[in-house]
Amino acid sequence: MVNITKDSILILGGTGHYGRYIVKSLLELGESVKVATRNPEKARELLGEKPIIIKSDITNEDSLPQLLEECRGIVICVSGFSRKTIRQIKKIERDSVIKVLDKARNKGIKRVVFISVYDFNEELIDELKIPQAEIKQDVEQYLKDSDFNWTVLGAGPSIEMFFRMIRGKTMAVPGGGPPAIPTISPIDLGKICAQAVIREDLSQRRFRLTGPEAISFPDAAERISNIVGYRIKYRKIPLLPIKIASIITKPFNPYLWYLRKFIMLLNKFPHDLALKVPYDHAILRSTFDYEPTTLEIHATMWQNQKKKEKGENFISDVS
Repeated sequence: MVNITKDSILILGGTGHYGRYIVKSLLELGESVKVATRNPEKARELLGEKPIIIKSDITNEDSLPQLLEECRGIVICVSGFSRKTIRQIKKIERDSVIKVLDKARNKGIKRVVFISVYDFNEELIDELKIPQAEIKQDVEQYLKDSDFNWTVLGAGPSIEMFFRMIRGKTMAVPGGGPPAIPTISPIDLGKICAQAVIREDLSQRRFRLTGPEAISFPDAAERISNIVGYRIKYRKIPLLPIKIASIITKPFNPYLWYLRKFIMLLNKFPHDLALKVPYDHAILRSTFDYEPTTLEIHATMWQNQKKKEKGENFISDVS
C-alpha cells in the first residue's frame, strides 16, 4: 500500500449521502480534507470544524482554481438528483465534473476516485433510457481516455434504502423490487473511498461496492423485524400511479420522472450481477481494511435513532 504525503484531498459532493462518510473516514485517517459546497454554514453544521470548507459552485468555472490549490487528490461524488437541481443533472454530474478534471490535469493533479453506478448493463440502459447511467458512463470514459491515476467505485444502492421505504410498520416497495440486490452501507463506502484516494496502487481499477450478500426487500423486512422487535410488513406498490404522475409532472419538474427510471432499473436489476456479490465483496475485503456494516447493524442504528427522537433509552455503542 503506497500513500501520498502532501496537500489536501478535495471532496466534490462532501455533504451528500455518501460524501459526509468519505469526509469522516479521511479525517479519521489524519488526512487534510477540503470540501466544496454552495452552503458553507450547512456544511459546517454537518461536517464539523475539521474539514476545510470552501464556498464554491462547480458549475461556475471562476470558483474552480481556488478548489484545486494545494490539492493532491480528488473524490467525485456529486449528485444533481434532487427536486431543486434535477434539471441541471447533466451539467452538474457530467459537464462540470469534466471541467474540474480538465483544470486538475493542468495543475498536475493525478489521483482521482469517482463514485459511479454499480455496473452498466447496456441492454437495460438502452431499454429504459436511464440518463443517470449515461452520465456516469461518460465520466468513466473520460477517465479511461485520460492520464489520471484513477479508480472507479461502482456503488450499489445504499442499504438505507430499505429503511427509507418503511412507513409506520410497513415497507412499501414500488414494483416489489428484484429477487435480490446488492447494497452498500454508506459507512463502508466512506472507509473504502478514503483508503482508495490516498493510495497510488489502484490505478485504472474499477470495484463493485457491495455488502456481503444480495438482499431482497421481503427478506430485509423480516430481518429488520427481528431486530426492532415488531413485524415490519412488506407490501408491493403498483408502478402505474407513479408512471402517470411522473408523466403529468415532467414538464414542471422532472424529478419524479427520473425517480421512476431509477425504480424501474431497481426492479430489473440483473440477476447475474446479484449472483456475483460474494465474489465482489471478497475482492473488497482483500483490498481494503474495514469490517462490513451489516443490515442488522443498520437496523439497530435505525431503531436507536427513532428512540432518541422520542427521548427513549437506546444502545449508544453501535457503530
